Order: sequence, then C-alpha cells, then structure tokens
Amino acid sequence: MDSSLPILSLSAAAMAGAAAVFPKLKARLALSRAKHRSLAGHSKMSRRVSRLIPFYEYDDEQFFCSDGAPAAIAKQRHDAFFQLAGFYQDRFALSRQMTQEAAAHISDLQFTEVYRVPFQYSRLVREHLGTGAFMESSSGVTVTDPDGNVFYDLTGSYGVNIFGNDFYKDCIASAQTRAHALGPVLGSYHPVITDNVTRLCEISGLDEVSFHMSGTEAVMQAVRLARYHTKRSHLVRFAGAYHGWWGDVQPGVGNPIAPHETYTLAEMSERTLHVLRTRHDIACVLVNPLQALHPNGNAPADSALADSSRSARFDRAAYTDWLKKLREVCTERNIVLIFDEVFVGFRLAAGGAQEYFGVRADMVTYGKSLAGGLPIGAVCGRKELMRRFRDDRPVDVCFARGTFNSHPYVMTAMDEFLGRLASPNFRTVYDGLDETWNARAQQLNEMLAAQNLPVRVANLSSIWSVHYTEPSRYNWMFQYYLRAEQLALSWVGTGRLIFSLNYTDADFAEVTKRFVAAAGKMKQDGWWWHDASLTNKGIRRKILREMLKKRFSR
Repeated sequence: MDSSLPILSLSAAAMAGAAAVFPKLKARLALSRAKHRSLAGHSKMSRRVSRLIPFYEYDDEQFFCSDGAPAAIAKQRHDAFFQLAGFYQDRFALSRQMTQEAAAHISDLQFTEVYRVPFQYSRLVREHLGTGAFMESSSGVTVTDPDGNVFYDLTGSYGVNIFGNDFYKDCIASAQTRAHALGPVLGSYHPVITDNVTRLCEISGLDEVSFHMSGTEAVMQAVRLARYHTKRSHLVRFAGAYHGWWGDVQPGVGNPIAPHETYTLAEMSERTLHVLRTRHDIACVLVNPLQALHPNGNAPADSALADSSRSARFDRAAYTDWLKKLREVCTERNIVLIFDEVFVGFRLAAGGAQEYFGVRADMVTYGKSLAGGLPIGAVCGRKELMRRFRDDRPVDVCFARGTFNSHPYVMTAMDEFLGRLASPNFRTVYDGLDETWNARAQQLNEMLAAQNLPVRVANLSSIWSVHYTEPSRYNWMFQYYLRAEQLALSWVGTGRLIFSLNYTDADFAEVTKRFVAAAGKMKQDGWWWHDASLTNKGIRRKILREMLKKRFSR
C-alpha cells in the first residue's frame, strides 16, 4: 500500500478547506476595513471601552484647575462660577425648583441633568448651575419659562419646529376643530387621511404610505420590510448616525444587548461601497442626511466635550456625490436604500433631503414636523417593498400595527401641515434658504474672530453646531453662559442649535449679540485660559492617566 496516499489526501483536504475559508476571511477583512477608525465605527469595542471607564469626580479645588491652570486663574474661575450660580438661583428660581421636584419621579430628567457636562464635573454643576426644564408659553421665535424669562429658542424642539411655534399651534388648533366630530375613534380612518397619502406620495415620489406612532417606529418598519422582501438579514448603518433608540440601529453604548445583524460602516468611503458590492446578506442601507454636517461623528453633545477636538463642516457637493454613488450600488445589488428623514424632512426643502440632494431612495421615513406638531411616524416606499404579505404563502406575513397609528387628531394636524406646505406662497420660505443661513453663520463667525473668541459655528442650513478653536477642558461651560443670556438650548447644549425658519434678520441680530456677549464673558472669566503646553492630545492623555489611576488604585 502506498504510504503517501494518506498524506496526499490530508493535503488535498487542507487545500480544499483553505479554499473554502479564504473567501470568508477576505470578506471579513473587507468588512473590517470599511469600518470607521473611531469608536463610533466599532460598536463592540465602544461597548467594551465604556465598561472599563471608571467613575471619578473632581473635588471643589480640582474642578477649577483640571487643565493645570495657575492658582490665580483657578480663583478667577471659582469666583465667576459662584457668581453665575447666584444669578441662576435668582433668575430661574421657580423653574429650577420645579425641575428638581419633577426629577425625583421622571427618569428622563435624571438622565439629562447628569449628562449635560463631562461626568468629572457633573456633581458641582448640578448643585449650583441646575437648569430649568419647564417652559410655559411660546411666541414667534421665543419661549417663556415659569419665572417669566423670555428666551430666544435655539432648541428647535429637537427638529420638530421648522416653521415657528405659532405655525404649529395654528395647525393643532385647526386640527382639533376638524377632528372633534369623530373624536378619538381608533381603528377606522378619518376621511382626511386620503389627502395625506396623496400628498406624501407626491412629495416622496413613492407609491405607498404606512403610518406609525414615532420616527423610531417608522424606521423599524422600513428595515423590517426591507428584510422581508430581500430575504436578507443585515442592515448597514453609518458610524455616528442616529435612527432612533431601538436595538438594531444602536449597536454601541446605550444598548444593553448587542445586535448581530447590523454592520456599522464608514460613510463617504470607497471601502464601504466595495462591501455593498460584494456581500450577499445586506438587506438595506440607512442614511440620516443630518450626518452630512459631521460624517462618521456621533450626535454632538456637551457631555463629551473633554477637549476642543469636536468638529463639523458641511460640503454639499461631496455629500451629494456620495449619495449618488450609494444609490448606484444599491440599485446594482438590489439593496434597499432608506432615507431616514425623521429629523431633516421638510427643513432643507419642501421635498425633503431627496429633493435637496437630488437623489431618490427606495423608502423614506418621516416624523417630527409632519403632523403639525403632534407625534407621528410615516414610511413611504415603492409598492413592491410596502406589501406585508405574499399571495402564494398566506401565513408568511410582515406584521406591524399600532393603536394610535392613524389617530384622527394627528391625521387632521398632518393635513393642516401638508396643506400649508403645498401652497406656492408658503413655499417661498425655501427661496434662498441656504444662502440666508450660510450668510448668518459667516456673520457670526466673523464677529467671533474679530473679538478673538475661540468659538465658531458650522451649519447645515438652519441646523448648527458649535466648535472650539483652542485647546480647553471647559468648553462645556459655554452653554451656561448662553442660557444666562436667555438663549434656550436643548439638553445637549452647544452641540446642536436648531433655528426655526421664521427667524428674521432682527431676531438673528439679537441672538448674535447675546451669543458673542456670552463668549466674551466666558473668556473674561478665565475658562479659556491655556498656555503653549496645553494641547488636545495632552488633555486626552491626562484624562487617560486619571482613569488608569482610579481604576488600578486600591
């Protein structure tokens, strides 16, 4: 018997095994190369890192010199901090009291109050600069708190408020009158829904519509339908993009259980396009057009302002080119391209981001502003993608329902909104929109530069983000100076400022005046002190040393 036969057989088996494994390894390598190099692009790694970060906080002395500032600067900051705290106590007393009492029973408030600033500083800030979470009225571009303070509203109601609070109050009031005869009858449709569907199909350029109770639910259903019709398992989302708080689109920090059918890839990357061209398990790609302002970056919040490395910049031509390439690949590979316009829908153009960038999606999700100020989610899609059952397999269905999906009051408010949006006179609000808001951002940046203040803004039309030009550990303090100037911010602070489109030049001039004044006071109070040795890299290294010391100290 030839003794070489078993060896040859083993060698052949090994070669066959290698041939079978090699394509999988190659595909896996391509997938890894398509991830963004930041933690935003590595969900599993971000979860592991988050578990390793220990809690520690600065005492009353360290709080004011954590960047190595000399004693004189630390004292200057100390005095300014408590002077500002006294101002807050006097000016916002009732609102703060109401917030403190409500927070004992509202978990959302507990979370937002803790995460307004980096955790090392949080306790002292909450004790002395606690903010008010209550507003009593709105008018024009302002909101008024329980203490009677009138703020210019830069919150945008988290994206809902595109056309001004008075616009939405009118929509809701008219809707209430129209829906009153039917009342809260659920299950049946209010007749107005037919007009809504017609208009949404015209706006989206798609065939069918389904209604849901929130933007999060709309995205859930769009992904579910894409998986159902493609018979593929995975969705692709891009690093840093937000698509609601459900599990499959939040694979990193914040989700207790990691999903297994989600690929988080780099946006505006040829390597990502290669993955889309070569894999066979991708059902859909989710795009949040808001990411054009900060591709591959998480939604900016002041709680993450450890240094001055936050950046934002919108390049419309480059992002349009990316979306066109994405559209081409998705068409080629029969991948469902989903535009998540829950946040930006109707803010950039009457036809949404599809019109603004000149790219058509297979499915579009809307929410926020669509129902004239009331809660809503909607999915628009191609006919073959919206079908929830199969004629040849009667039990194979794609189920989705919700008690309030087509609430009469929501549907009539939506009709009020869409009716106004359809008016040619109303649509003049979009004329020269980018030019107006780009000029305003440039104007503010020039004023900040003229006064040598280390603050700049970047914008995607009326959505703005603040970034900082000099290394600092205290940029998060700026939000408290802005609130002292009665500029209302959402809980993320300076990370996102959202203007409604009814801001006049006079309104904006007042905001500019207050913004620059706040920056001037913050600089005067010593928070932006730094010497040549203070760099962003040096700040990050110091924080790392603090964490390691805390973790490994006995």
